[in-house]
Amino acid sequence: MSTRLLDDVAAVNLPRQFGLLQKAIDVIGRSNAVHSLHVRGSLAAGTADRLSDLDFIVAVHDPSFGPFLRVIDTLMSAELGALLPGWRDTIVARMGGLGYVFLVPHEGALHQIDLYAVPVSRLDIVLARTKAMPVYQADGERRERNSQVDWLINSTLDRPYTTQELLVEILVLGHMIDKRIARGQRYVAYAEMFALHTAAKNLIKTALAPGSAFYGWYQLAEEIGTTPIGRQCLADLDRLISGQPIPDSYDLTAALTIALELANRAALDAVTALRPAITAYWHYLEQM
Repeated sequence: MSTRLLDDVAAVNLPRQFGLLQKAIDVIGRSNAVHSLHVRGSLAAGTADRLSDLDFIVAVHDPSFGPFLRVIDTLMSAELGALLPGWRDTIVARMGGLGYVFLVPHEGALHQIDLYAVPVSRLDIVLARTKAMPVYQADGERRERNSQVDWLINSTLDRPYTTQELLVEILVLGHMIDKRIARGQRYVAYAEMFALHTAAKNLIKTALAPGSAFYGWYQLAEEIGTTPIGRQCLADLDRLISGQPIPDSYDLTAALTIALELANRAALDAVTALRPAITAYWHYLEQM
């Protein structure tokens, strides 16, 4: 790792983020699959505040791209203490790789780490579209291009979420909305609140109507409301979307409570698998 490059980043960032940044670089850079790491967003621009994300571009040697993605959840959990599996980010622009969001405790607060994993063969394209700063460069040459990465990326992007992944999405969006509220970013809070509503709707459909032929919000009552549990879930969803479109902290807590009640009703296995993480999540949310 280049000490000078890391010092450049440290010079424009707050101590809390820099400590986690350094730890994340050490952990991720330890993988032989990683060619280089770059930070972008507010950390690279020098505009970070205490709520800012760690926004990484992780360049992975093409032949190692699939194996790296298969272990990233374990790596982030075991080495950095990530509360939840990574959320496959649907907000980040499609730049030829795959984005994941992790919630990681550090110095008494919960921080968001955004990892955009990209095959080395596409790195130049991604760097051209971002103002990223290099913070780590492995020794050795780039390994050869592997045509299988195109199929892997496209199939991953096209794969529907599982109920557990949708529950993780709801929790990650809740954390993101909490930051928007703290910053007074009303428009973004509105957009992310609608995304949370949509994730809750998708969780119901995935759990109760996995073979749905209808798009989005269409035909929910006709399709889901044919069973007692379906009608109960729709009642939960109605309560959720009837909340404030631009939430304050109280509204967000109420929305997350309803969303978890809905998940517990429609996808108990997913909630059970994540229950310890959900308990910790509530603790950190209350500290914001």
